Amino acid sequence: MSELIVRDLIVRDLGFEPMVPVWERMKAFTEARSEATPDEIWFVEHPPVFTLGLNADGSHVLAPGEIEVVRIDRGGQVTYHGPGQLVCYVLLNLRRRKLDIRQLVQTLEGAVIDAVAGFGIEAYPRRDAPGVYVEGRKLAAVGLRVRRGCSYHGIAVNVAMDLDPYGRIHPCGFEDLEVTQLASLTAIDSIEDFRPDFERALIERLSSS
Repeated sequence: MSELIVRDLIVRDLGFEPMVPVWERMKAFTEARSEATPDEIWFVEHPPVFTLGLNADGSHVLAPGEIEVVRIDRGGQVTYHGPGQLVCYVLLNLRRRKLDIRQLVQTLEGAVIDAVAGFGIEAYPRRDAPGVYVEGRKLAAVGLRVRRGCSYHGIAVNVAMDLDPYGRIHPCGFEDLEVTQLASLTAIDSIEDFRPDFERALIERLSSS
């Protein structure tokens, strides 16, 4: 794990870690933090896992097979995490930053849109279904939790991964929703090709909020 302090944020690269232990650390960090605790951004790549939000309908998991299914404490329905997907967790004191949950969602979506624009991709959000889309296909999924005025969980961007597991679920609860990834849209073929651009875009948006 590496750590970098950028402006008023601690940015951590967790590498490749299972989802559940990282989730437990996010909860513990949020429970223990004080008003003086610096905000953190965690980047991670997860082994294959389907996650269901707090109130998600389990029927949207169609055929998980050997892939673990975990119900977690974010909002939203079912999504998939796997190798080749960049996951960004935002552990922010929203009261201190004067952000509400909708503004944070817009900040995350906007950072992805800004970053992919540099690769010639025109992406956009949808008010009725949070996330980032390209030509009707979902590129990034957002799911957040706020506790004690602080956020955790975040956004997952499909970069260069096996998209087949999405066929085993109704992504984000939508039966006919197609997904895409940067590797299908550009010459990007690894997370390392994309993360620096996204990190810069996210820090810029958080700094200006």
